[in-house]
Amino acid sequence: MSRGIEFVNVSKSFWTGKQRKVILDRASFRVELGHSLGILAPNGTGKTTIINMMAGLEKPDEGEIRKSCRVSFPLGFMGGVVPRHSARENARYIARLYGLDPDYVEAFCRWLCDLQEYFDMPVGTFSAGMRARFTFALLLALEFDVYLIDEGMPSTTDVAFNRRAGQILYERLQEATVVVVSHQAATLEKFCRSAAVLRDGQLTMFDTLEEAKRMYDYSA
Repeated sequence: MSRGIEFVNVSKSFWTGKQRKVILDRASFRVELGHSLGILAPNGTGKTTIINMMAGLEKPDEGEIRKSCRVSFPLGFMGGVVPRHSARENARYIARLYGLDPDYVEAFCRWLCDLQEYFDMPVGTFSAGMRARFTFALLLALEFDVYLIDEGMPSTTDVAFNRRAGQILYERLQEATVVVVSHQAATLEKFCRSAAVLRDGQLTMFDTLEEAKRMYDYSA
């Protein structure tokens, strides 16, 4: 059986205070290794929630999510980082969680972040840009089969970091599978050839990105 991520009759919704917002309604689909997937969806329809469910950060209301591969945390996710601990302490702790060499993960993050003396200070004292650099470096220090990319992730304005990290991510993604969610087709074009459209709780899969774009534009 092929490895990947499988959603089986998954439903997810939230109460907004006025009405129930449906993210997924009994959705079933697979992301197979070697076949990157883009998900096109208007803002506010639950793109981040789907990525978080794939990562195991949120649970479905109904149905089952099966994973038979190593799935990353979402790019830019800060939930696994302890603010009161330094970047060094966080890097070494997360390395142990994933069964990796703490010395390697610390050294890799130090080099990629280039935070200098701040690397030994509490992450809670970092600016938003510094935190984004650190979590991006952590993601790249660990190896996954599937990388999750949310267009709403924090960004960094550090040009040198973007160049270094972008090149590493590009090389990593040549051999990995990517799931990327966005409200813009142009974002998906960098990563995948096939795509799905999320609208009103229904996820419709298409063989090509072009087909998904046509349906997305038509129903906009």
